[in-house]
Amino acid sequence: MSRRNSSVVAVDPEQQRKMSLAFADVAQTTADANKATESEQNMTLRQGLKLYPKAVAWSVLLSTAIIMEGFDKVLIANLMAVPAFKQKFGQPIADGTYEVTAAWQAGLTNGAYVGEMLGLMLNGIIADRLGYKKTMIGALFFVNLTIFVVFFSYRIEMLLAGLILCGVPWGVFQTLTCTYAAEVCPVPLRPILTTYVNLCWVIGQFLASGVLKGVAERPDQWAYRIPYALQWLWPIPLMIGISFAPESPWWLVRKDRDDDAKKMLQRLTSPEKHPDFNADETISMMRHTNELEKAASEGTSYLDCFKGTDLRRTEIAAMTWFTQAFCGASLIGYSTYFFQQAGLSDSDAFSMSLGQYAIGGVGVFIAWTLIPRVGRRTLYVCGDFAMVLLLVIIGGLGTIKAGNVGAQWGIGAMLLVFACTYNITVGPICYAIVAEIPSTRLRQKTVVLARNFYNLASIVGNVLTPRMLNPGAWNWGAKAGFFYAGTCFLCFVWAFFRLPEPKGRTYGELDILFERRIPARQFSSTVVESYHVSDNESDLGEKKSAAAHLEQVKSNV
Repeated sequence: MSRRNSSVVAVDPEQQRKMSLAFADVAQTTADANKATESEQNMTLRQGLKLYPKAVAWSVLLSTAIIMEGFDKVLIANLMAVPAFKQKFGQPIADGTYEVTAAWQAGLTNGAYVGEMLGLMLNGIIADRLGYKKTMIGALFFVNLTIFVVFFSYRIEMLLAGLILCGVPWGVFQTLTCTYAAEVCPVPLRPILTTYVNLCWVIGQFLASGVLKGVAERPDQWAYRIPYALQWLWPIPLMIGISFAPESPWWLVRKDRDDDAKKMLQRLTSPEKHPDFNADETISMMRHTNELEKAASEGTSYLDCFKGTDLRRTEIAAMTWFTQAFCGASLIGYSTYFFQQAGLSDSDAFSMSLGQYAIGGVGVFIAWTLIPRVGRRTLYVCGDFAMVLLLVIIGGLGTIKAGNVGAQWGIGAMLLVFACTYNITVGPICYAIVAEIPSTRLRQKTVVLARNFYNLASIVGNVLTPRMLNPGAWNWGAKAGFFYAGTCFLCFVWAFFRLPEPKGRTYGELDILFERRIPARQFSSTVVESYHVSDNESDLGEKKSAAAHLEQVKSNV
């Protein structure tokens, strides 16, 4: 890997010594890991698709659960714009219409986040012990039950309880799908399949907006019960499909089940399409990376995410997701309600939301073409800055006198451009960064902590945003853009100085870069030497192997 104006780093000698104690033949294991690492670095996107078509298919299947969650989450925020829902669960205001109070708007949305936080913490423990596949099936079974509570709710308190319960499995879906994608695919496919999670969000949001537009004019209870009932379409088919999915080879290696890991790797690949592929070498690379991380930090608890270099990795993952909560994206989540408060009719508001999510989907495809060329960091930082400018424009249009039709449609148009920018940059790139940055041994728990940090930020945002938009509260309308322009600018400053570039790096290389404390802006230019073993370390490995053989002979005698 040649990079101009680059420095060179290698594995720390002390770490090499510790790793050598873990292998019977350290020289051979290191050589195999080198070959697999070089193979992944030189693999093109087309070669990756040919070699890992099954991994792509299984990752896409698991990520489909996010379509369900995106569908559900849009219902929470945008059902508040459906007249029948507002009349059932809202209260009359001065003009004689009904409105769900700002407090209950925040309560319903945040209730789901509270459930998600619990589900996330459980996921970090259960998935580590039982594996991704069993955890996913269990979460799907549980959400199938909790939908009953939401569907049959007749009081707003009951609806809140149902959303809290639904949030528990949603928390599992949020992180497990992303980490599974990061672990079953090689370097060139990682950004595509991790950012595909964001596309699934957009698809779910688009479907929900279409359903809401179709039922919004109904005057009866089915205006909101039909959308809730449609949630039952997802869990059972997904449970059946995922029951046949292979477990993550990385998880099996962490459990010292190398033979099972090799079998799963073979199920994920099509070796006949890539004659140079060697499953044993790839497993050696996984073992080598695992031992490299064990040499740096033995623990795998939540507390270990805040120790040593893992603290920096946790910070990056958490702040990357935090930005999603305070870059103004909550205006997208409340888009239909936002458009209504900006002065558009109910029909136009739902139509604009549909257009917004369609444009968001196109944005993810654009991101896929830019990621290999531009990289994660550049897209993320530039996206932050572009959104600051758009939010200032939205806020400025909000200062124009109420009733100005041109200003109303201008606000809608700018929010569509904002949604497109978000879904090209911060929206999808976040998932790639969060999945790639943590160490492999602490990935699940780091992603859980990062998502919970995002959820805490979202709870704050979901207390503020309804009050900004609600005519019975602060009634800021589009002027809320000014507030989020300020918070988005602060996120831009953090990303500029702290966000590294993981493009083209294997997990072993990232471990070395973090362990040697390379500054964020030098990640892309720093060359990582191949894993190597000194003569002394090779002798140590051979002595260990000879000693083990001697003990075996003694036991046989």
